[in-house]
Amino acid sequence: MVTLNLPPFDCKTKQVDGKAYIFDLLRRKYVRLSPEEWVRQHIVNLLLTHYAYPKALIRSEGGLVLNQTQKRTDIVVFDRQGQPFLVVECKAPHITLTQSVFDQVSRYNHIHRAPYVVISNGMTHYCCCVDHATSQIQFMDDFPVFA
Repeated sequence: MVTLNLPPFDCKTKQVDGKAYIFDLLRRKYVRLSPEEWVRQHIVNLLLTHYAYPKALIRSEGGLVLNQTQKRTDIVVFDRQGQPFLVVECKAPHITLTQSVFDQVSRYNHIHRAPYVVISNGMTHYCCCVDHATSQIQFMDDFPVFA
């Protein structure tokens, strides 16, 4: 896998029938290693080790219903009251982070109503603060502090 613009970490990988798998700390199992999964695992590591987000409050590959269609959010972090705090959309490193990616995470966050959203392809990362009352979005220089 390509080196990302995220802190490296000691991840567990294995091969099964010629296919690569990576151990997902949140789901506690090996999952198929795709370029998007590579980014997701690095973002999870970043949230856990560099920002001290509580592991128990992070959900990976969570489901939601959007316009009567089942969708999956890459990562949702919940606050201590169980409300969505941060929604993260991960893309493979070769995917350009365009307006359509912002639109995708915005649609997901229309359901979750988290105050923060992040999109990342492992090379470039955008974090935004969302004011749902005014529909204003403010770009941030860093991930939000978890309190």
